[in-house]
Amino acid sequence: MPHTITVRARGTHELAEGARWVDNRLVFTDILTGRLLHTPNPAPTPARELLRLPVPLGAVAPVAGRPGHWIAAAGTGIALVAPDGTTDWLARPEDDSPVPVRMNDGACDPRGRFWATSMPFDGTPGAGNLYRTDHDGTVHHVLDGLTVANGPAFTPDATHLYVADSTAGVIHRCALDTHGNITHREEFARTSNTGAPDGMTVDNDHHLWVALWGGAAVHRYHPDGTLSARIHLPTPQPTSVCLTPTGTLYITTARYGLTTDPGLSGSVLRTTVDTAAPPAAAYTPR
Repeated sequence: MPHTITVRARGTHELAEGARWVDNRLVFTDILTGRLLHTPNPAPTPARELLRLPVPLGAVAPVAGRPGHWIAAAGTGIALVAPDGTTDWLARPEDDSPVPVRMNDGACDPRGRFWATSMPFDGTPGAGNLYRTDHDGTVHHVLDGLTVANGPAFTPDATHLYVADSTAGVIHRCALDTHGNITHREEFARTSNTGAPDGMTVDNDHHLWVALWGGAAVHRYHPDGTLSARIHLPTPQPTSVCLTPTGTLYITTARYGLTTDPGLSGSVLRTTVDTAAPPAAAYTPR
């Protein structure tokens, strides 16, 4: 059955990303402008700015016990961000990259650790990375050899991580131990012919939902890697997906690089689906 797609927040966001459900509202970033935005009202209204950083802002997660505070994949690293935008940098691992690299996406796993990906500005193959921030604030390099690293997303039991290499059109599935170490990695799905895998999330039934940059669609994958649903969109560049506890799917989109009339590109879209997911996991510092 075709899905009815409506506009949640019409906008001119150049590169909206990192859609997360936090405190009964949708939050997301506009990466290149460094803005964190939210949609506080249920009716279709323009998104409102929560804060702005002087560096690209890829994605955030809430910090447990600290209302209005965030952990962010931003600039060349990971930072704790106060409600007024003040940053406390935990690490800037991409400062030492041989080519210019920025943080790209990020999310917390169900155990309260923050994971973040990076990508080179010039598309240098293999220059993207995956990092994990533990409860004590230490940042660990987990995976390299990616180019435009995207995701990450986690199964509800925190035993598996999904991370995409958008340039290669590949989604990887990684088994995790309780400490967040990767014990096994395999190719989960390949989307080269239908778009580049971008932002992802996992529902309560362990299905993976993926925004397909350039594919004008969202894919849902069964845990065995088979494609189980495809949602067609009126915009070519969906960037991230967010499921709510009541079965609403939000999709951020981008205008970046479009030379013709962008139409709804840059808006936040929504539709209703037959599954759900909990709110975004929070980072739990010690």
